[in-house]
Amino acid sequence: MRIDVHQHLLSQPLLAALERRGAVPFLSRSADGWTYHLAGEPDSALPAADADARRRAALLDDDGVDRALVLLSSALGIEHLPAEQAQPLLDAWHAGAAALPSERFGAWAAIAVEQPDPALVAPLLGRGFAGLSLPATALATPAAVERLGPLLERLQEAGAPLFVHPGPVALSGDPQAAGAPSWWPGMTGYVAQMNAAWHAFLHAGRPALPRLRVLWAMLAGLAPLQLERLAARGGPAARGADDPLTFYDTSSYGPQAIAAVLRAIGPDQLVHGSDRPVVGAVVPPADTALGHALLRVNPARLLSPTTTEPRVPTGSGPSAS
Repeated sequence: MRIDVHQHLLSQPLLAALERRGAVPFLSRSADGWTYHLAGEPDSALPAADADARRRAALLDDDGVDRALVLLSSALGIEHLPAEQAQPLLDAWHAGAAALPSERFGAWAAIAVEQPDPALVAPLLGRGFAGLSLPATALATPAAVERLGPLLERLQEAGAPLFVHPGPVALSGDPQAAGAPSWWPGMTGYVAQMNAAWHAFLHAGRPALPRLRVLWAMLAGLAPLQLERLAARGGPAARGADDPLTFYDTSSYGPQAIAAVLRAIGPDQLVHGSDRPVVGAVVPPADTALGHALLRVNPARLLSPTTTEPRVPTGSGPSAS
């Protein structure tokens, strides 16, 4: 099975919940869909077509992908909201994701991080979610990783993976400069977040969680290319270079960056992630050795140590609330 581990697809329950909000993050109706209003970022469009599950399934066929795993974009900032605001939005996310056609879609669960409740992990995984996604902004320092330790321990005990995705730019020390172009957050705040979280987990997370499988979006902001500098500064570079339980999705990067990361860590830790609809998919040819690894072999290792099939939401099960 050819898998895309990283897509975003807002369902009707979450769209409606975000429209009802009067403070960021929220959505407002536009002529052909919605407009995102987020802290620290310029307003951006969400075309109605990008929230259409049937259209997205057709795009999977165009990409030559059998299944996509969708996740709540942590850049929206929902996980960082106070629990009483975050939980209704997270419930809406989980309900909509679980209702997607299971033969084409799976999903990552999400949890509020301001008052994280480890007891929520098992019910969410019991509903069939592939694992848990967290914002990089919640893992930005060794102390932050240690704070989430009980949550991550539950995930490790369950044998499910963690997906680290960029969080809200407003929390990353990169406020939008006046007149900055729309690509500014993705090239500054997001990259810095992923680098910080990768180094924090390498230092504090991996020694404490030796069996936790971790997936980093966008090649961890190219953090693996810092291994030489990390060694020169006395950091745990060897740990970062040789970790079979750490995976990197290729979202928003192309052949040059992928080749550089391949030289740093080898081919066994890379997986295909498109980041649709934020950017267009660049799918490696499935009939090449690299394409076979990124689409089939490595996603199977990421999602389960014993099977080649990811778990997907069933649409039923205990509530996460």
